[in-house]
Amino acid sequence: MSMFTRNDKMPETNSDETARVRETPSVTTVPAAKPAQAMVQPLPNTAASRTTGVSVISKALKITGQLESTEDIRIDGEVDGDVRAVSVTVGSGAKVKGTVYGNAVELSGTIEGKIEAEKVVLTSSAHMSGDVIHQNIKIESGAFIAGHCRPEFGKTEGRTASAMPKPTATPMGLAVQTKSSEASRV
Repeated sequence: MSMFTRNDKMPETNSDETARVRETPSVTTVPAAKPAQAMVQPLPNTAASRTTGVSVISKALKITGQLESTEDIRIDGEVDGDVRAVSVTVGSGAKVKGTVYGNAVELSGTIEGKIEAEKVVLTSSAHMSGDVIHQNIKIESGAFIAGHCRPEFGKTEGRTASAMPKPTATPMGLAVQTKSSEASRV
């Protein structure tokens, strides 16, 4: 006598009992569905979520002309022309010949031209040939810069009027010219 037998045909008299037996395994498969739910949840900090709103110029691209964006730009290739964006990141192997404008500019590669930005970061691998017009600047050890750093970003271009000497009133009623030693009586 055999304890285990397999019968492909089910007797019709036990149809209710067979239905109950089939329901039991479906209850045991419910825990298997839980890992599937975990896979549906979004993965934190994926590459797609980090690059949302960022235009990327890959290292295989060389662009000649102006780049303008209302969002961020990351340059890993070469650009021969001006670049204007909210934030511009020039990667370590990248090269830009022209002026880079933005609220924030981070340079790890090479720029031959000028940077005009509110916040500028020159990393240790940066190579800057030209002036940097900024409000805030951070230059890491090892960065190369051949040009002037001027904290003039956002100031008006009416420098010719402000360069004129203004008379200064003195307690004795004298007006003093700031660029000359002559004083005139008021």
